[in-house]
Amino acid sequence: MSDQKYALITGATSGIGYELAKLFAKDQFNLIIVARDQGELSRTADELTAEYNVTVLPIAKDLFNPESTLEIYNEVKSRGITVNTLVNDAGQGEYGEFVDNDLERELAIIQLNINSYVSLTKYFLRDMVDRNEGRILNVGSIAGEMPGPLQAVYHGTKAFVNSWSAAIRDELKNTNISVTVLLPGATDTDFFNKADMTEAKIVQENQLGDARTVAKDGYDALLAGDGKIISGFKNKAQVTMSNLMPDSAVAANMHKQQAPANDDNE
Repeated sequence: MSDQKYALITGATSGIGYELAKLFAKDQFNLIIVARDQGELSRTADELTAEYNVTVLPIAKDLFNPESTLEIYNEVKSRGITVNTLVNDAGQGEYGEFVDNDLERELAIIQLNINSYVSLTKYFLRDMVDRNEGRILNVGSIAGEMPGPLQAVYHGTKAFVNSWSAAIRDELKNTNISVTVLLPGATDTDFFNKADMTEAKIVQENQLGDARTVAKDGYDALLAGDGKIISGFKNKAQVTMSNLMPDSAVAANMHKQQAPANDDNE
C-alpha cells in the first residue's frame, strides 16, 4: 500500500469534510474517513468507492474521546498505510452565554476542536518528517479572527487552530511538508443544528456559504502549498474590517449577528 496516495479526513461524512473527500477521491487519492456514525461512514465509503474507484477505509471513532486519536493512528499503521495528507475537519460549537453553558459540553468542544487536531497532527506529522513529505489541511474559521459572544469557546478554539497552524507551518518551512489552514465563514452545514443555533441572525438573515465552494477553496490552497485561505469575498472583507476595529467593537458586532433573530434587545 505504500505506493498509493492516502488522505485521512475527519468529519468526512457531511459538510466541508464530505466535499473534501469527494475532491480527493476525484483526484484518485485513496481515503481514510473518520466519523462517529458507522452507518453514515459505510454509506459514504460505498458511495465514494463506486463513483471514483478508490479504496476507502472507514474508521468509526468518537473524537470527543481523547483516546480515539491514538487508536486511529495505530489502526492506520497496523494496515501498513502511509498517510500523505491529513485533513482535520471535525468540529462543533456550543451556543449561548458562557456563564450559562454546560461546562462539560464546552470542555468536550475543546477536546474535539483543539485536542484531536493537535494529537492527530503530532502522530502523523512525525511520520511525514521521517519521509520529508506530506500535507496537512486544518479547517479553522474566520471565527478565530474575532471574538464571538454567544460562541465564546468555539471562537477561542478556532483562534487556536488558526494561530497554531501558522506556527507549525513556519517550523516546517525547510521541509517538503506544507500546512494549510482553511478559514470559512458561516457555511451551510449541520454545524448550526448541532450547536442549537438555527435561530441566530447570522443563520436566519445571512446567506450561508456553500460547502462545496469552501472545500474547493481549501483543496486548491492545499495543493498549491498556501499557508492560509479565507473562503469567500464577504468573509475576506469581514476579517479585514475586524483587523481595523477595536476588539470591543468587533465583539459587539458579532454579538448582534449571533443573537436570536427575534431578540428585540439586540
